Amino acid sequence: MRYIIIGAGAVGGAIGGRLAGSGHDVVLVARGAQYEALRERGLRLVTPDGPHTHRPPVVDGPHALGELGADDVLVLAVKTQDSEAALEAWGPVPVAGGGTAAERLPLVCAQNGVESQRLALRRFRRVYGVCVWLPATFVEPGVVSAAGTPLTGILHLGRYPHGTDETDETDETDETVRSIAADLSASRFEAPVVADVTRWQYAKLLGNLANSIEAVSGVLTSEEGIALYGRVRAEGEAVLAAAGIPHASEEEQKEARADKIRFEPLDGSERGAGSSWQSLNRGTGTIEADYLNGEIALLGRLHGVPTPLNDLLQRLANDFARERRAAGSMPVEELVRLAGDAVAFVQEGAGPRP
Repeated sequence: MRYIIIGAGAVGGAIGGRLAGSGHDVVLVARGAQYEALRERGLRLVTPDGPHTHRPPVVDGPHALGELGADDVLVLAVKTQDSEAALEAWGPVPVAGGGTAAERLPLVCAQNGVESQRLALRRFRRVYGVCVWLPATFVEPGVVSAAGTPLTGILHLGRYPHGTDETDETDETDETVRSIAADLSASRFEAPVVADVTRWQYAKLLGNLANSIEAVSGVLTSEEGIALYGRVRAEGEAVLAAAGIPHASEEEQKEARADKIRFEPLDGSERGAGSSWQSLNRGTGTIEADYLNGEIALLGRLHGVPTPLNDLLQRLANDFARERRAAGSMPVEELVRLAGDAVAFVQEGAGPRP
């Protein structure tokens, strides 16, 4: 199979680089400065086992590839706010032997949150979700670091909305998802195939609710910041309970990770902040908060559960992105004060902040 990595940033670059390093056929899809750097110098993947430079083909869109192959696998690794444009671009691409990518090819959503696979299923017949445990950082154009060891990451994957792959009356399965898992497993990942991938993704979503706190006020190291995240997560857990949405427990996640991924600083520094902080630090002008804290806000409104803290973080993260404010520039004490005000507004029956 050939893996077409749509969005060769931190996660896409790490997955694409490791697959290329183990001998698999990979195409990287990027844009702007990242596309230029990858085309000119290749992908430099910095890992605990050393820096590796990979030079797979690089394109800035489907037009550069022409007709796709029947064995191609599309890996969607853009941020969720960029998913719709990517799906619109890649869905109609013709595939050798007839049909389009949306009709014939598997699409693997290696992203935070749960919304992209829903968007994908509107266009693509074969959609796979991934719960991404992968500490990776976009360092600069052409350079990605992945500090996990001995595994680079753990990628639970399964057919969306449920199951591993379609089964017929003879219970014979399409082995696509297991073939993908085997290739990932040979490339420094653990890739469990699960029939309930969304249960793992919602568990990861609860952890990702901290992303906006990091983006606004920096890495969670203070007692105030950690306590605030606990309250934000409690809102998320209450919403999932009201919606009847199951998620893997913290104990189950710890058991799955065990000592399989340790963070090994590549430059002697502590682990940096997550993907939302990186978006602000790069000045992209967009952030994924609408699909992390915003997912909790949406479910809260659907099921009658107030979510003032997640509402606040969604708004602040978007303000920071739109105004291109520096990542982590709001003192955590100020954020905690705003959080208290937001909760008080709801408790006093004043409704959401204007």
